[in-house]
Amino acid sequence: MTRVRGTEGYTEQSQELFDLYDALEFEELHASILSLIPKPPADILDIGAGTGRDAAYLAGQGHRVVAMEPTTALRQKAQARYADSTITWLDDGLPDLKSLQDKPDKFDLIMMTAIWMHLNIAERERAIPQIASLIKPGGQLILTLRHGPIPAGRRMFEVSGSETIALAKKSGLQIRLHLEDEFSLFNRADVTWTRLAFSR
Repeated sequence: MTRVRGTEGYTEQSQELFDLYDALEFEELHASILSLIPKPPADILDIGAGTGRDAAYLAGQGHRVVAMEPTTALRQKAQARYADSTITWLDDGLPDLKSLQDKPDKFDLIMMTAIWMHLNIAERERAIPQIASLIKPGGQLILTLRHGPIPAGRRMFEVSGSETIALAKKSGLQIRLHLEDEFSLFNRADVTWTRLAFSR
């Protein structure tokens, strides 16, 4: 598959990033949205699944999880790490989600953790209707936005919560949660996060 723009730097640093990201606990990282996660069994799509940490946790809770990760090195490490899990893995990414086009699959929850800022504005405008179309009525989208210096070799853009809310609204998504200035669990004072949750 053609390399997805926004994954620059991840292949080269895959082992370092895998160790760093996988060391975090799901319940600690996502403490502010735990109450929004549906009761199992639910159909969940994790876009930009990275190390598989979140997908594995959710599958372990009894959910049916599809994990989408375009960086081959990360995806292969995740599949090996969680080989006993029931996760379905896809080699795909934003903005087009080609592997899910023209399929009847819909999801109760879509997770996008630390990936939205890898898309430029044109790509975000193209992606949000695709994402919204995959959410079941009453389902949710939960995502985080990173704010701070861009690491060397990465493709990132500054994205605000207000812009994301406006884009989501155009695609029929309603804001449920808007948290600004969440601290970085990597102990970086120069990096903060916005967390958003939407319902359809």
